[in-house]
Amino acid sequence: MNNKRNMTKMISTTTLKVKPKKKKTQVLKKKKKKKKKKKKKVLVRNKRFHCEDPHVLLNHRQDTHLGGEDFNDRLVDYCVREFKEKFNKDITGDASCMGRLRTACEQAKRNLSFSPRAAIKVDHLYGDINFNTRISRVQFEKLNIDLFTRCTDLIEKCLGDAKIDKTKVDAVLLVGGSTRIPKIQQLLQDTFGGKELCKGIHPDEVVAHGAAILAANLSNQGDKEVQNLVLVDVTPLSLGIETDEENMSVVVPRNTPIPARKGRGFQTVYDNQTSVKIAIFEGESAETKYNNLLGNFNLIGIDPAPKGVSKIDIVFEIDDNGILAVSAQGRYNSVKNEIVISKRNGDLTPEEIQTMVEAAARYKAEDEELKMRISLEDFVEKVKTMAMDPGLSDPEKKSMEEAAENVIAWLETNHVATIDEINKQKRELAATIRRLMKLRRGGIPYDEVLLLSLEEEE
Repeated sequence: MNNKRNMTKMISTTTLKVKPKKKKTQVLKKKKKKKKKKKKKVLVRNKRFHCEDPHVLLNHRQDTHLGGEDFNDRLVDYCVREFKEKFNKDITGDASCMGRLRTACEQAKRNLSFSPRAAIKVDHLYGDINFNTRISRVQFEKLNIDLFTRCTDLIEKCLGDAKIDKTKVDAVLLVGGSTRIPKIQQLLQDTFGGKELCKGIHPDEVVAHGAAILAANLSNQGDKEVQNLVLVDVTPLSLGIETDEENMSVVVPRNTPIPARKGRGFQTVYDNQTSVKIAIFEGESAETKYNNLLGNFNLIGIDPAPKGVSKIDIVFEIDDNGILAVSAQGRYNSVKNEIVISKRNGDLTPEEIQTMVEAAARYKAEDEELKMRISLEDFVEKVKTMAMDPGLSDPEKKSMEEAAENVIAWLETNHVATIDEINKQKRELAATIRRLMKLRRGGIPYDEVLLLSLEEEE
C-alpha cells in the first residue's frame, strides 16, 4: 500500500499553463536585469513532424506545409515507382500496402542520418511479392533538395523580418528529429558561414526542456538563470484599422510581444464630420480587402470642424490571453466608444495565416508604393489645412494652395509612379512650404509646430 501511495504521489501532476500551438506564436526572452550584459541572438530551427518552424528571439516564421512527413512522401513515391517498374503493379490504391511501405521508408530516412546507405524491406508488400531495395544518402538528398532549400529560404526570411544580419546570430538551436539530416545541417552551417550548430540538447527533447523551464518559471522554482527566462506570446499578424479608400493603417505590427498597448492618432476626412466607422483588421496587406476583418464600431459625437482639424485617438490593447480591446476617443471632447474582440485568430488556421503573410510578401513592392502615395496625399491635405490659417496673407495662401493642387494633379496623372518619384514630390512640396514660411516675418516661421510637422514628414 505504501508503495502504491508513493507511486501515486510520484506521478501526480499539476497543469500550470497551456500554450496552444495553433493560436499563438511565442518567443523566449530574458527578463531585464539592472546589470547590462551582452544580448545574444539565437535562431531556433524547429523541424517537426509536419511543420517547418524557425524562430528568432525577435521574430517567428513557419511553413505549415513543410516537415518530416514531406521527406517521407518523397521516399515513398520513389519506392512506388521502383515497385511498378519491377513488378508492373500500382500499389497506390491499397492503403494497407502504402501504410507498411511508409513505415519502412520513415525508418530508412532515420537510418540515413547515421549511415551512407539504408535498406527498405517489406515482406509480402503486395500479395506474395516482397519488396527489397536500398537507397543512398546522396539519392535521398537529390529527392528532397528543393524541400531542403525551402528550409533555408524560410530562415533567410525570418532573419530579414527580424532585421538581423546572419553574422550577428550567436547560436543556432536544432529542434525536431529531421534536424539530424546531414544535408539540412550542412545547409544550415553554410547559411551561417560555417557556424557550429548547437547539438548539446537532444532535438527530440528540446520542447520538453522548454516546457520544464516554463513550469519552473511559473512555479517560481529552479535556479536564478531559469527565473530570468520568460515565454512571451506575440501577435502572428499585424493589427490595424481601415482608413479611407479601404487602406490598412497598422497600429500593432506583426510579432509584437503581448500583453501590449499601442495607440495612434487619426483625423477626420470630411468637413463637419461628426461620426466615424472604425473597422479593425488583421493581416499584412496594405489593402484591407486582402486582410481579415475582426470587428467594427462607430464613434459618434465628434465636434464638427473642417476636415483634418478634429483628432481621434485609437488605442489597441491585447491582454495575456490574446483578447483585443480597441477604443476610440475624441482628442478634444469626452466622446468615446470601444469594442472587445475575444476570438482574434480563432477562425484562421496556421495555413491561412501563413498564406496571408506570403501573399503580402509577394505584393510588398505594390503595398509600399500604395503606402507612400497615401502618405503624400495626407501631406497634401495637411498643407491645404495650413493654407486656411488666418495669419497668412492672400498671396501666401494662394501659393500654398497652388503647390498642393500641383501635387494632386501629378498624382492623378501618374497612377504607376515609383516610390522614388513619389518621395521626390513630397520633398519638393515640403521645401516649397518651408521656403514660404521662412520668407515672412523676418525669417521666423509663423507656426513652429507646423514647421516641425513638415520636417517630420520629410
